[in-house]
Amino acid sequence: MTALDRPVQFLKGVGPRRAESLQRMGMLTARDLLYHVPRRYDDASTITPVALAEVGMDITVAGEVRSKGIVPTRSGLRIFQAVIKDDSGLITCAWPGQPWVERLLRKGDRILVTGPVKFFHGRQIQPREHTILARAASGAPGEPAPTPGGPPNPTAPAPPTPAPPTTPTSPGTIFSTYPAAEDVPQWVLRRLFALNLDSLIGQVARDEYLTPHERRALNLIELSAALQDLHRPPSLDRVDTARRRLAWDELFFLQLMQARVRHQATRERPGIAFVRTNELIRALHDSLPFRLTAAQARVLREITADMTSPRRMNRLLQGDVGCGKTVVALFAMLLAVEGGFQAALMAPTEILAEQHAGAVRALLGGLPVGVEVLRGSVTGRRRGEARARVASGEARLVIGTHALIQEGVEFEALGLVVVDEQHRFGVRQRMALAERDPRPDTLLMSATPIPRSLAMTLHGELDLSIIDELPPGRRPVATRVAAPDERGDVLREVCRHLDRGCQAYLVYPAIEESEGAELLAAEAEFERLGREELAGRALALMHGRMPADEKDRIMRDFQAGKIDVLVATTVVEVGIDVPNATVMVVENAERFGLSQLHQLRGRVGRGEEGGLCVVITGEPASAPPASDPPDPASARLAAFARSTDGFEIASEDLRIRGQGDFFGAEQHGHGTELRFADLLKHEDLIRPARERARALVDADPRLARPANQQIRAHLDRRYGERAKLFGVG
Repeated sequence: MTALDRPVQFLKGVGPRRAESLQRMGMLTARDLLYHVPRRYDDASTITPVALAEVGMDITVAGEVRSKGIVPTRSGLRIFQAVIKDDSGLITCAWPGQPWVERLLRKGDRILVTGPVKFFHGRQIQPREHTILARAASGAPGEPAPTPGGPPNPTAPAPPTPAPPTTPTSPGTIFSTYPAAEDVPQWVLRRLFALNLDSLIGQVARDEYLTPHERRALNLIELSAALQDLHRPPSLDRVDTARRRLAWDELFFLQLMQARVRHQATRERPGIAFVRTNELIRALHDSLPFRLTAAQARVLREITADMTSPRRMNRLLQGDVGCGKTVVALFAMLLAVEGGFQAALMAPTEILAEQHAGAVRALLGGLPVGVEVLRGSVTGRRRGEARARVASGEARLVIGTHALIQEGVEFEALGLVVVDEQHRFGVRQRMALAERDPRPDTLLMSATPIPRSLAMTLHGELDLSIIDELPPGRRPVATRVAAPDERGDVLREVCRHLDRGCQAYLVYPAIEESEGAELLAAEAEFERLGREELAGRALALMHGRMPADEKDRIMRDFQAGKIDVLVATTVVEVGIDVPNATVMVVENAERFGLSQLHQLRGRVGRGEEGGLCVVITGEPASAPPASDPPDPASARLAAFARSTDGFEIASEDLRIRGQGDFFGAEQHGHGTELRFADLLKHEDLIRPARERARALVDADPRLARPANQQIRAHLDRRYGERAKLFGVG
């Protein structure tokens, strides 16, 4: 055990009681403290001298608390005030309605405050946030905390001995502000870093695993320098270079863990080298009423190369709605059948499984390939007969839901597993069919486009194929943005489509009305529309709280044309083909991500009529003054209306919303939280991290060689527990 791996309790200034508080924040070892990332930096050169503070400014001031007290008002409001002093003068800071802050600050504390300057019996700052830079050498103990945040816990442990001397504010000084807690306030964290950082940095050199040549090639600094600059940057530019190095470490070790998963999945046990006879593939190709796009042909070559090699395929197929993933998957399934094996396609819902089965049977025409559908709702003798056809091999293509992985389902010789809408399944569900002997090839499909950089990060254990081209002649869905006062016109347009015999979706952000949330709700609008604008039309309501069988019944009725308008939440985001549905209306569209809006738009325009998507904002449209910055929501929706390219929209969504939403939605056990890496800023690091990780694992799968022991230790610290999810030791 190195000094960095010792329990945090043994650091200077910690002890058993403080260690418990740090552990609740996720800091178990000295290394965890070292990687506790500042959430903000304040440059002393941007700190405003008190003498220059003017009413209306929003400023940051650093100074010493010279006096403090609580001021009552006639209305009963209690205001805590503190007078702080810097080299240029004095100013009052006021916390209206927060008298408990009085217990947090001591006279003589050096604090950093940020907030607007207002006039009330003179200039005063009303801090949004304050940070204690250094504690006074004496005085009654108190526990600082960010404001607002509620009163301190009176049972919290007493603070340790006073902090080191006051932090200087000379030009160039950068103040690091950390995520804190009620019982581990900012001043305690600053004190711990002041006492321990130098000794911890001295231990980091032995963790360096990149050679000087490798660092130069990647434009990276040493690890010890990066951690030093993370906590004590001489300039804000140095923070960026520090984070770049730490971003590389995150991306590389994530890719390394995924490379080991990939190696285990594709190489450690032999796969199936399928023999292509072209008996079925050529017949399907010749019978298709359309030509494959260049993108489909390219992806098919990648899949065929995988399947005909002894290396097991583990591939993600990404493509936009309507790009032709199903026909590509069918060619792959027929390659398995030509080789003497069965193929299975798993979909998240019964109705989608049936849709796939119908599409496959139509494409196969008269080809002698048995197709079976396994559904959880089918029971008794019919289920037994279907399972028997699968077990005997009479069924060569098996399509179903989770029923495919239920106990009692046996295959004669399963060679290929295709998982549609793979993000709707958990890791274990996706792996269940693949954990057989011999191990079948795996093709995961997703109709939710995400940028290549994000796909490579989220799915580094998979090889990636992208269909980035739509078939010729596919009509784009007309898209426009509407204001709330245009809702009547939009509903009249919906009625015109209904009068032509078409159908429509109306999508809302909430199921029911909520106090304080000015959002239209599906339940209330379903009732209102049935009485007013859409009276006499066949309406149905569908949302995520309904039982699965009820949602399935409603979608079947909608597909059959028994329902004119489906009023729903985003539960219809991933759905079935309803060629007769031509209108999609999304209310409070600013509440949705661009990729989600694009998926909703993909539900219409799948027939000969084409489609229309109208996104209605929650606020009235009005031209802002020329001096005002553009509204972010308006800019997002304008970008959505301009483009129908799912990958372009996903890239814009990543730029606008950030990667947090994507990781939160897509993670599913991958453990891909990134604290340093920004996929836009550090995109140039993703491919070399992936290539280096794969080359390393191909040469030394278990990282057992002496030269790789240090890298293996890093990997185990980061992903040891998560790797067990994939069975990687």
